[in-house]
Amino acid sequence: MGKKTKKEVEPPPRDDYVPLFIESKTAATVVLMLNSPEEIVLAAACEALYIFASKADENKVTLLGLGAVEHLHKLISHENLIVRRNAIMVFGIMASNNDVKKVLRELDVTSTLISQLVPMEDVVIHEFATLCLAQMAVEYTTKVQIIEQGGLEPLIKLLGSPDPDVKKNSVECIYLLMQDFESCSAVHALNVIPPLLELLKSEYPVIQTLALKTLEIISRDGETRKILQENKGLDYLLKILESNESSDVQVEALSVLGNCLEDVHTLQLIQQTGGLKKLLEFTGASSHPDIQEKAAKAITKAAYDSENRKILNEEEVEKYLVNLLETDNDGVKVAASQAVSAMSENSASKRVFGPQGIPQLVQLLSSDNEEVKEAAVTALANLTAASPSNASTFLEADGIEPLVNTLSAQRDGTIASAATVLTNLAEQVSLCTNIRSQGILRALAEPLRSSNSQVQSKAAFAVAVFGCDAEARTELRNAGGLRPLVALLSSKDEEVRRNACRAVMVCASDEQTAVQLCRLGALDILEEMNLSTGRKNNFTEAALGKLLDNNLSQKYSQIGYLSSSDIITDGFYDCGQLKPGVKILSLEELSMQELTDRRAIILVNAKRQEDLAGEENAQDSTNELTVSSPSVSRRGSRRKRSSAASLADEKQELSGHRSSLSKRSTREKALRKRKEAKEEEKIKEVAEIISQITDEIKVEDSEWLPPPDLVLVDYINDASETILPLTTTREKIVALAQFVADKMGGPIERDKLHDFNWQLHISEIEFELKCNVVPVGKIKKGTFCHRALLFKAIADRIGIPCSLVRGEYNRAWNEVKLVGEAPQGIPALLLPPQEYIVDLMFEPGSLIKQGSAQADQYKKMY
Repeated sequence: MGKKTKKEVEPPPRDDYVPLFIESKTAATVVLMLNSPEEIVLAAACEALYIFASKADENKVTLLGLGAVEHLHKLISHENLIVRRNAIMVFGIMASNNDVKKVLRELDVTSTLISQLVPMEDVVIHEFATLCLAQMAVEYTTKVQIIEQGGLEPLIKLLGSPDPDVKKNSVECIYLLMQDFESCSAVHALNVIPPLLELLKSEYPVIQTLALKTLEIISRDGETRKILQENKGLDYLLKILESNESSDVQVEALSVLGNCLEDVHTLQLIQQTGGLKKLLEFTGASSHPDIQEKAAKAITKAAYDSENRKILNEEEVEKYLVNLLETDNDGVKVAASQAVSAMSENSASKRVFGPQGIPQLVQLLSSDNEEVKEAAVTALANLTAASPSNASTFLEADGIEPLVNTLSAQRDGTIASAATVLTNLAEQVSLCTNIRSQGILRALAEPLRSSNSQVQSKAAFAVAVFGCDAEARTELRNAGGLRPLVALLSSKDEEVRRNACRAVMVCASDEQTAVQLCRLGALDILEEMNLSTGRKNNFTEAALGKLLDNNLSQKYSQIGYLSSSDIITDGFYDCGQLKPGVKILSLEELSMQELTDRRAIILVNAKRQEDLAGEENAQDSTNELTVSSPSVSRRGSRRKRSSAASLADEKQELSGHRSSLSKRSTREKALRKRKEAKEEEKIKEVAEIISQITDEIKVEDSEWLPPPDLVLVDYINDASETILPLTTTREKIVALAQFVADKMGGPIERDKLHDFNWQLHISEIEFELKCNVVPVGKIKKGTFCHRALLFKAIADRIGIPCSLVRGEYNRAWNEVKLVGEAPQGIPALLLPPQEYIVDLMFEPGSLIKQGSAQADQYKKMY
């Protein structure tokens, strides 16, 4: 055998390239490397960018500016696993930046990322793909993309991944997707409950928390709760509460359990297994505020159902809630108050909460936390509804003052509930006086101005409840509450309008308030409402009628009719029939107008001058000068309304009428000398007034008073002495008719009516008084309208029932009802009364049967 020779080594091929390791100190260079055809370069570049992006959020912005996102987008679907994995890792890190997320949405990377969630893919790819999707799923548009592109199913499958990071990212993404209702409805067919329940066994609290948050969202649906119960989800939840899990996990478990407790059968099941008692004991023993708050909210959800309330009452849930009201945490107080509010729908619970819970809730009304205050007063509203015992307990707890103060709270719900509590308390008549003494109507003025319809409605209803007292109505007027109340009549909300009408109806119970309401436009609004079938309600007609009944001047001018129940009082004035849409001016405004040739305003004011002086002294203790004349009364500065001559006439009338009055009265006869001395003093006072007006002395801080009509005072006294003693109503009517006719020019022959120049007489009085307002007692030549008004004014004072009707062309008449003479053998009381018109012009005292030709002739001008 020959000798072996050494084999020669062949030289390497010429095209074989020795690997070159490149180091780069700039991110821009690495980004350029993303265009390399070499997979090893691409992988290394992606890894370098991942490290760079992980260091700071500013680095992510830098890479975005260098165009790295666009290059990486091409690599997340690369054939090479390492390149693909590293590129997705960079996306997972960079997607936390909002600017990056915006670009990713524009590039529509979700479909590519979802395609990487297949079971056989690398775990790292699963981790960072789900991380990127979770960060992008915060935006609604991305949620829609993920759902539409079928991303929910692979995410649910990844809940069973062995890698905890994949589980965490997947459940977080699902949690974000479930916050959208449409996404939530899609989980039923994908059977998401079992894998979520499995996550509750995880050793990582963050995974448990995310799973519970997801369950809390989807368990708001009844079908999902059934599936949860079928998979023994309640057992999982109760075990978490019994274990030593972190408080965050227990809080989320309570949230899910609260949803489940809404179902009666679920609550019954938990009660039967003893789980409900354990839950309540767990709540009572816990000192963690979040746990206490969630437990109270769970009870609130359950208490919305009547059957659930019975079950909770059987387990004495009330004592746990009362204890929670005493905690120092505001969130717990709010949740506990809300639970008390819900449970108070149960009568047994309401009785228990009365002595135990109301004092605690009253204390919360003074809380600095507005949310606490609202929750407490809402609970009190439910507890005091239709419960006299709880209302009394509330009063014993000194709750009125803090409740009234709550009407000025910042939250609309607080104010509305406070008004509700007040109206609940008002059902107990004994409490109304106590509440009014706290200035309730004054406090309600501001809520009436609210822009919230619920506050407006509740406040208006409270005004209707407490406005039945005259002092309370005065409070409301002084607080400026009438204007916003009238504004509520025009509300677009039906309930607000109805309660505003109710309040106006109650407030219009006195003349002063009724007049003010009319001046603010309430009458016009109510008339318009009554013409509308859509806006008319049960109270619009009643409110309108009440306004007119207590503002007879407006009623007579507008309707032209006063019934026997409409009693003319001092201050009534007739300014004639008003055209539609024309507002009636106040007597003061009419008195201040310049003298015109229009129809005179006829005033009825039988207050004695000493009565007016007494009112003035009661209003002002500074003894300011009071000026009274038939045309105007002054206290302080007013423009001159009467001449010295008219006051001199008044002086003569004052002396003569007082003298005649003293002769008729037995008591005044005994004191004649003393009264005559007083009258002389009054005459001197009138002389002083003449001098003061002549010198045009002005005094500040004036208050206008209507002028007294001393002649009318004498008319009433004369009628009382001469007519009242008559035995029958018919005799009284006839005598009064003759009396009125005699005072206003006597009977007039029908064919000479045109010669009875009453217009000139009235004009002379106006010129004399330098005023358009004429006291009815000054009229000595009066026609139909003047005589009918005087007849009604005196008849109302001496108790003769009659009505006043306005006709056309200054015609007016009085209607009375009398029982005629009964035929023999028939008691007169069994006969219906007949209506007559009282003749005051042609044959004074004649009673004309209503409906007859003579009656028509009297009422109309032929």
